[in-house]
Amino acid sequence: MTAPVRVRITYCADCGYEPQALELAGALMRAFGQRLSAIELIPWEEGTFDVRVGDTLVHSMARDGGFPDTGMVEEAVKMAVFG
Repeated sequence: MTAPVRVRITYCADCGYEPQALELAGALMRAFGQRLSAIELIPWEEGTFDVRVGDTLVHSMARDGGFPDTGMVEEAVKMAVFG
C-alpha cells in the first residue's frame, strides 16, 4: 500500500456547489478514512467543480461537464491508494 492520498475539491461557492462538495467529501471519508492524508475543500468562483486526487485532475466541470460521479472519484482514489 502506498502513502495516504490528498484529495482536493475546488467548487464554486457563488454557484451554491458547497452541498455537492460536502457530499463527495463525506462519501470519500466513509470509503477511505485514514487512507486519505487530507480532503481539502476550496471555495472558488467561475462555475468550477474540480476534483484532484494527488496531482491528477480526475474531474473538471469545464472539461467533463456536470458534477463527478462519486463512484468514479472513489475508483481514482482506490487506484492512487492501492496502485
